[in-house]
Amino acid sequence: MLTISTLASLAAKWLLPRLSAFQEAHPGIDVRITTSTSLVDFKSGGVDAAIRYGRGQWPGLRADWLMADQMFPVCSPALLAGKKPLKKPEDLADHVLLHTSPSNDDDWRLWLTAAGLTTDLSKQPGLSFDMVFMTIQAAIDGIGVAMGRTSYVRDDIAKGRLVVPFEITLPVDAGFYLVSPDGRADSPKLSAFRNWLVATAQDKPEALTDAAAPARLGRF
Repeated sequence: MLTISTLASLAAKWLLPRLSAFQEAHPGIDVRITTSTSLVDFKSGGVDAAIRYGRGQWPGLRADWLMADQMFPVCSPALLAGKKPLKKPEDLADHVLLHTSPSNDDDWRLWLTAAGLTTDLSKQPGLSFDMVFMTIQAAIDGIGVAMGRTSYVRDDIAKGRLVVPFEITLPVDAGFYLVSPDGRADSPKLSAFRNWLVATAQDKPEALTDAAAPARLGRF
């Protein structure tokens, strides 16, 4: 048994759709996924490793870099083709903004600042959710425009469930790491999972850069 702790939204939108590949390559390892936003107490022995978001500075733990994100607005293709135009960032004033609170409270303000717009737009009436995957699902359902992060929306963009209406993307100053206790980091089961996870995280799907996708997707 290999027990991995991660964030619920990362599990739902990124890890779980890819996990079957690990199971096929390592049928002898039984993977258990548990979700939490809290720091893991590895001393309890219940968790082998955790996928966490930060800057890789966790004393006494091994932190293996996985991936970083860009953030940018995303919406349903149906919303993009609706009666209200969404051709330039200023058009957001006529749309519902979707928020993830409290974890990503500042995302809209930061992006609007980078786009040269007033941050008052981030305060207009909208909808808030407590998990990213709920915010993304609301965008897929055409309820409004969400602030997407690459890890959470890559697959939905590739499959046409979401589109990127603007060219402006903003780098995020932290990233995802696989964190494990130094004393158990090199166990065979964890080493196998780490090697697969790092390779998977660094893979760039062709669907985001091929000729059928908008050119701005190449900026990820």
